[in-house]
Amino acid sequence: GATVAPACHQCLAVFLAVVTLYGVFTNHYSANGPSRCLLLELLDISVSELLLHSSNQGCSMWMIQHCARDVLEALAFLHHKGYVHADLKPRNILWSAEEECFKLIDFGLSFKEGNQDVKYIQTDGYRAPEAELQNCLAQAGLQSETECTSAVDLWSLGIVLLEMFSGMKLKHTVQSQEWKTNSSAIIDRIFASEGVVNSAIPAYHLRDLIKSMLHCDQGKRASAEKALCSPFFSIPFAPHIEDLVMLPTPVLRLLNILSDASLQSEEEYEDILEDIREECQKYGPVVSLLIPKENPGKGQVFVEYANAGDSKAAQKMLTGKIFDGKFVVATFYPLSAYKRGYLYQNLL
Repeated sequence: GATVAPACHQCLAVFLAVVTLYGVFTNHYSANGPSRCLLLELLDISVSELLLHSSNQGCSMWMIQHCARDVLEALAFLHHKGYVHADLKPRNILWSAEEECFKLIDFGLSFKEGNQDVKYIQTDGYRAPEAELQNCLAQAGLQSETECTSAVDLWSLGIVLLEMFSGMKLKHTVQSQEWKTNSSAIIDRIFASEGVVNSAIPAYHLRDLIKSMLHCDQGKRASAEKALCSPFFSIPFAPHIEDLVMLPTPVLRLLNILSDASLQSEEEYEDILEDIREECQKYGPVVSLLIPKENPGKGQVFVEYANAGDSKAAQKMLTGKIFDGKFVVATFYPLSAYKRGYLYQNLL
C-alpha cells in the first residue's frame, strides 16, 4: 500500500528526509487520457494534522526541533543539488514511522534554480515576498527582475515552525500590513504570549532561528546549511506523551502494567514477562522486549517490533486492554533512543 501521485518534474535523488520513489508507471484509464504516475512510499501523519491535534496549544519543543532538523537536512540536500521545493507547507511534511523522521513530499512546483518554468509557486500563507511579487507581476503580464531562489523554501519553513510553536494558522498575520512593516515585533509577541504553552521554556534560540529564515530580503535569509548550525539544535528536549501517541515507531511503550511488588519477585517478574511477550506476539514478531527494574523507565514495558505496521496494530489493540486488573496505556517510543538504551524520565 503506497500512495500514488501524478508524475511532475524530474525525479530527485532519494534522501532520508525526502519521500522515497519506488517506481513510475502509466495509467491508461485516466479520464484525461494516459498519465504518468509515481509510486511513493506510504507515510504517516502530516504536520498539518499534528497542528489540528495540538488544539491551538502549539507542538512540543522536541517535535519542533525534530521537524526543523529533518526538513532543513532535506532542503540542504535539495539546494546543494540545485533544486527548489517551492511548495513547503504543513501538508507537505509527513512523518515516516519506519525511518523515524519527517519527510518532504509533493514536488509538483519544484524547479531547478535558475531555470524556473512555473511562475505561480508556493501556497498562500507560506509564500515568500519575492514569490508574491513575481506572482503579481505574472498576473499583470510583466516579468519580475528578481529571480526566486532556494531562499523561498527557508521562508516557508520559518512560517511552518512559527505555526508549530504558536499552534495558530498565520496566513492572515503574514499577509497583514503590520507584518510587512515589522515582522520581527510580531514574532517577539508570539514568543512572549502567555497563551503559548511553550513560553515557559527558554525558546529564544528557536525565535532567532525563525527570524533568520524570515528576512524580507532573500539575500539576508539563512541557508539551510547555516540554519542547521543554530544553537537550537544543541538543546536536548524530551518528547511529551502526546508526541509518543501521535508519532508511530516500531517500538511500543506499555504503561500501568507492573507494580513494584511484581518487579521485586523474580518468579512473578519472569511469568509476567512471558505473558506480555505472548500477548504482544499476536500482532507481529517481537524483536526485543525490555522491562527496567530501576529508574529511569522502572516498570514500563518496551516492545520492539520488526516494523512500525505491527507496532501500530499492537498499539491500537492494547490501549485500554485490562492486564492483571489494570487498564493498559500504550504509546510509541523513539527507536533511536531505545537502541541507545536511553529512557526518557519526564514523559507524563
